[in-house]
Amino acid sequence: MASAFAPGKCILFGEHAVVFGYPAVAVAIEQGVHAAVEDSSEWTLEGIPFDPSRHPHITHIIKELFEYEGPPLSLDVKSSLFSAAGMGSSAALSNAIGAALHSPLSPTEPLDRIKMAKMAHSAEATAQKGRASPTDTATSALGGCVVVSSGHVDGTRHVFDTSLLTPEGKRRWSINVVDLPASVSDAWLVIGYSGKGSPTGRMVAKVARLLSDRPERFEDMEAIANITTAGLTALSAGNLDALGMAMDACHESLQRLEVSNSALDRLVEAARPHSLGAKLTGAGGGGCMVALTKNPKRVSEAIEVAGGRPLYTRLGSGGVRVL
Repeated sequence: MASAFAPGKCILFGEHAVVFGYPAVAVAIEQGVHAAVEDSSEWTLEGIPFDPSRHPHITHIIKELFEYEGPPLSLDVKSSLFSAAGMGSSAALSNAIGAALHSPLSPTEPLDRIKMAKMAHSAEATAQKGRASPTDTATSALGGCVVVSSGHVDGTRHVFDTSLLTPEGKRRWSINVVDLPASVSDAWLVIGYSGKGSPTGRMVAKVARLLSDRPERFEDMEAIANITTAGLTALSAGNLDALGMAMDACHESLQRLEVSNSALDRLVEAARPHSLGAKLTGAGGGGCMVALTKNPKRVSEAIEVAGGRPLYTRLGSGGVRVL
């Protein structure tokens, strides 16, 4: 048996603005997906017959990227992430499956995380009919803090470029990382799940309609870009107070873009008295919020009282790895 782990992710800044070419900042979290593969008499996923049509990203990795033609495999997957909640569970699954397959198929080659990121992005694009940002897959593969943008971002270290032919044309991204200072280890992220899935495609379309109908609202998109720059500066310097302030400001801009809702706002407000800052994370409309705090237990309790499901993590977990 070969097994691997890939982390989920949490977006700190840049939701929706990244669609317009501005940077997005994400960190890998300690929760994620474990995947194990072993030879079997039939193709199975978690003990039941594997249906390729229901799992196109897994099928793409096995058949197209690894060109696997060996005996059937038994695939076992365990996730500690909230599903369809903006935590990158699908990207983590793609990375974990890819790394688990890498071990027996390429035993003499070390795991190449950049290759894993590109492989997982290709799989996600297949599953999403040609539309997939590399934010989730790059963060899960590389770990730490990842900045995705249309070009290099000051204060970051460039890792690789990637592109994808989408139905709207060719998209290009620059994948960069930030080396987190030691002082960041003093803080935790508490992620609160609202209980409702995050409909990314629908929320992106909603923002596009809002900006078309009310062009003056584009000032909020520019505000998010400026807040992202300030937040990235604070994160790089280990200035937790400034980082929390930037998170609060980002949530207010996202509220004006009408992507928050009452459940997310309730969790954010519940967390703030015990946090340095809090905001929704991801596309909005459901999914999760995130709080930066030095007291994760107290924030978790506040989120539970407000009706959410919490989990907490250090910032910038390690990337995909073979176990």
